[in-house]
Amino acid sequence: MSNEIKISQHTAILLEHARKVLLDEVQIREAVRLKDPILLKNAEGEHYQYGDFFTYAEEHAEQIEQALEGYRMTFNTRNGLKIWVEEKFNLQAHVDFKFGDNRIDELHLDEHQLTQLRQSLAVNWVVLEKPLREGIQEVSLVLRGQED
Repeated sequence: MSNEIKISQHTAILLEHARKVLLDEVQIREAVRLKDPILLKNAEGEHYQYGDFFTYAEEHAEQIEQALEGYRMTFNTRNGLKIWVEEKFNLQAHVDFKFGDNRIDELHLDEHQLTQLRQSLAVNWVVLEKPLREGIQEVSLVLRGQED
């Protein structure tokens, strides 16, 4: 995909957190269109601040409006990927999936979620899949080069 929209892991986490908390895609799209962090104020929390969200995106040439339709993260850290999975799929580490050194295991996703994961995950991670069971895929995410 030469037209692939790339954003930072930080931007992706903030975007997915807003989607999870606000549950109002129209409001999020309006905030992005107007570049108005005030419209995202209700999504703020201890680790989720939107004051410089649009400034950061502009400084790093991130196209957030296009990213609303899909994106690939430029790089994933171990902990950042855990947070993104929690925000994106509304899951919790050590409850809904195992989180260890350089990997996430026993992550259960439906086909739509798996497609979103494959499209969004940075290239420094690999998706290992187990066969489908009743529409659910068991997935491990492994740091590239650590697949053993």
